[in-house]
Amino acid sequence: MSKFSFKDVKVGLDVANGAAWQIAKGVFDALGAKTYVMNDEPDGYNINTNCGSTHIEHLQKFVVDKGLDVGFAYDGDADRCLCVDEKGNVVTGDHILYIYGTYMKDRGKLLNNKVVTTVMSNFGLYKALDKAGIEYEQTKVGDKYVYENMVQNGHRIGGEQSGHIIFTKYATTGDGILTSLKLMEAMLARKKKMSELAAPVVFYPQVLKNVRVKSKEECMNDPDVLAADAAAKKALGDKGRTLLRESGTEPVVRVMAEAPSEEECEKYVDKIIDVIRAKGHLVD
Repeated sequence: MSKFSFKDVKVGLDVANGAAWQIAKGVFDALGAKTYVMNDEPDGYNINTNCGSTHIEHLQKFVVDKGLDVGFAYDGDADRCLCVDEKGNVVTGDHILYIYGTYMKDRGKLLNNKVVTTVMSNFGLYKALDKAGIEYEQTKVGDKYVYENMVQNGHRIGGEQSGHIIFTKYATTGDGILTSLKLMEAMLARKKKMSELAAPVVFYPQVLKNVRVKSKEECMNDPDVLAADAAAKKALGDKGRTLLRESGTEPVVRVMAEAPSEEECEKYVDKIIDVIRAKGHLVD
């Protein structure tokens, strides 16, 4: 899978007491890495328990304490992968889409010049992609929607902030070990540290508030609510964004803003919620 030897690279792996517990180390060892593994003693009950990509703080400490070059954390079924750079900073799915997307573009491999994201990717990713001259698609939340878009439009890379990354040349769903190998390839080809590769993606502060409503459909189609959202978008311009979406499982509307400061996020989210309240949509 990799064209590069991982010789002399010190790699930390948090295998989450799950599906990757044997395979990941075997792959990295075979490619020559000096591999350090944690949470590789599954007992049938401890999968994902205070470990893996959902508790990445443990890998952050592990990488720093052992002076490793990079770390990868999988989730229990190993379809997701998050990364930790040599300084202990988290490299999210958004960073991964940028790092590998730009690497593909530079080699002429980024078909259609597009990366597929969900609407929940951070505004900082879009700013970084804009600067790199890469276009993007946005889908509903869920890797199945990402994959659908990729297949319909012939795109090659897509994913979610959670680290569920899809490379359609190799797989139809996320594969955490594949994702980590791809990141290693980009790091070694670029001859840069992971922190340098991730640096162009600067996350914007985000505020997300969930409001319980009497009818999601009525709220989401209220002209005044939509006008408040449009006004917030216009006010933010290219400095941020708002997102209004309904929960798929609860009687809840989610109001989100990303902006240069948390105060601005709060201001625009609250303005939209004030209109939702004034129009009588909130549950008392």
